[in-house]
Amino acid sequence: MKERILIADDDPDIRDGCAQVLNRLGCQITQTSTGAEALRLLDKYEFDLLLLDLKMPDMNGLDLLRTIREQDEGLPVIMITAYGTIQNAVEAMRMGANDFLPKPFEPEELRLVVRRTLNAKRLALENLYLREELKRKEGEVCIIGQSPPLLRVFDQIKRLAPTDSTVLITGESGTGKGLLARHIHELSQRHDHPFVSVDCSTLVPSLFESELFGHVKGAFTGAEASKVGKFELASGGTLFLDEIANINLELQAKLLKAVEEKEISRVGSQRLTKVDVRIIAATNQDLKQAVQDGRFREDLYFRLNVVAIKTPTLRERRDDIPLLADYFLKKAGQKYDRPGLGLTPAAIKLMQGYRWPGNVRELENTMERVVIFATRKSIDVEDIEAAGLRSVDAAPGRRRSDSSVEADGSTEDMTLKEVEKRHILRVLEKAAGNRTEAARILKIDRKTLRHKLRKWGYDEE
Repeated sequence: MKERILIADDDPDIRDGCAQVLNRLGCQITQTSTGAEALRLLDKYEFDLLLLDLKMPDMNGLDLLRTIREQDEGLPVIMITAYGTIQNAVEAMRMGANDFLPKPFEPEELRLVVRRTLNAKRLALENLYLREELKRKEGEVCIIGQSPPLLRVFDQIKRLAPTDSTVLITGESGTGKGLLARHIHELSQRHDHPFVSVDCSTLVPSLFESELFGHVKGAFTGAEASKVGKFELASGGTLFLDEIANINLELQAKLLKAVEEKEISRVGSQRLTKVDVRIIAATNQDLKQAVQDGRFREDLYFRLNVVAIKTPTLRERRDDIPLLADYFLKKAGQKYDRPGLGLTPAAIKLMQGYRWPGNVRELENTMERVVIFATRKSIDVEDIEAAGLRSVDAAPGRRRSDSSVEADGSTEDMTLKEVEKRHILRVLEKAAGNRTEAARILKIDRKTLRHKLRKWGYDEE
């Protein structure tokens, strides 16, 4: 289907030149020389993109943009600016323009900006469709993105979901392991049955067995009534064991038996109950290393690791950040009754450069803080920085504006740990990001350096 583009410019040479370039891209072009006619056409027809001149005889381009945004927040708008009006173009971006082209511009510049803007709109529509498709009776599964790493995960899930194989999902905290587990369930033949989630990191070890397998009345002090465990609740469906590395070895043995034999007994009872569940486990730890360290049973590891999926970090999905940020911004805006908020390109660029040690969860929390403290509808760099983010350096593993690495070098009022962090990061900078060289200068082994950096959120990519 051809994209329909409206060109609103009082210069016929500009209109004709743009039309010729965009016709060769396969677009359907409509032209107008006045703002009033542009509004009439937009009211009558559906367009995929508007090329809008800032200076027209009957109407200021900014006023026209403001009117358009009041009626249609989703129409992509590219501003055409003359020399000396760049400041107005910046203002237009704050008001909701998607991009701008300063005159004179080359045909290739026009093609690049138009392609980029149309692709962004197409991607947003695809993700809207994806979100609608993922809505089920147990709630909304919201996995947003079309970056290659995420698409590869989707392809894996498409292949394994119809099977009953056990799945182990690994990845950093905040990367959406729980959402992927639910997505697998919703695409499986078990989707009409329960999806039961257990956060293994929050359960008291003494009560963990009761949570998983249930108990009978009087099984222990405080057991005043019988309780059905998570295995029974999930029967016929999927049991999701999040942060599986946190359970102790004794419980690991009991879990292994339940997974292998597909039967459990409640605490305080010898009665065996058949359970039909699909197990999906997740962890942000290295289970292979945990096995080597004796903290995790090897036989359970192999039983869980039938199919492995690694969730990509947000650093590996930088192209998805604009879509995710916009989604979370609107979600928080609805929560706090702040509709119509939007991000400037500069704000998006800042977020795409940040390392996001907390991944998608950190991005969501950042957008919520932005909504709470924003004083205007157009969210710019200072609003993002006020929410706790700073610009970053391109060198791997280092933040340009880390609050512990100030330019003046002062260590006054800093704790010993903060001084240590500052020193190590400066040595890493001196070594151009080479961790082996930094460890040599610091006279520590690389494993110790890696541990410290991970603790501060500088995971290796």
